Amino acid sequence: MSARRPAWGWAVVTAATGTVMIGLGAFWLSFMALADLAARSGIVPEQAWIWPLLVDGLIVVSTIAVVALDGRPGAWYPWALLICGALVSVAANSLHAIVAADASVPGLLAATVAAVPPLVLLASTHLTVVLTRSTTRPLSTAHAPQEAAVETETESEPELEAVAGRRERAARLREAGWSNKAIADELQVHPSTVGRWFTPPLDEPEITTREMETTS
Repeated sequence: MSARRPAWGWAVVTAATGTVMIGLGAFWLSFMALADLAARSGIVPEQAWIWPLLVDGLIVVSTIAVVALDGRPGAWYPWALLICGALVSVAANSLHAIVAADASVPGLLAATVAAVPPLVLLASTHLTVVLTRSTTRPLSTAHAPQEAAVETETESEPELEAVAGRRERAARLREAGWSNKAIADELQVHPSTVGRWFTPPLDEPEITTREMETTS
């Protein structure tokens, strides 16, 4: 039995290409706004382009990390970075729009328009990563059950050896006069486990031919 190969159909390719193009456009608009805001804030123009890379670049890498660490213990950290980066980018784009907006445009409208590129960048990056991840499938699962069974057997062999070693040690301690509770404390097992180790199996009573004839 084999699983489906990566489903890179025309729909997925079109969606992935579209999200990448939209993300690039949003990144460029946010980049220009943040670079201009950095230059207006006192950073020299030759270095002002670094500031938008720090802010919007954090959004991109944090989004990828969130998807990669989904369900794992450390997933809270990229989520925190993603939220902080998105808030800083949206706030900075909105402030730049208010500072650089034309007098004929209301400040609230300019801030709302400027907040769109960083939010679109966030959404498009996440969508691109999800599309890439969801279309990845294992090529074949024909030997998966057999491999799982072999792995289970391999893992159980050391456990069986450990149990056998404890039983042998328990037998030696029993011969030395130790009680079941003392043996259990020494081997770090339950006393009932030690009791089962030394309980002889019950033999089924043998029925002779004469008893069968008498019964019949």
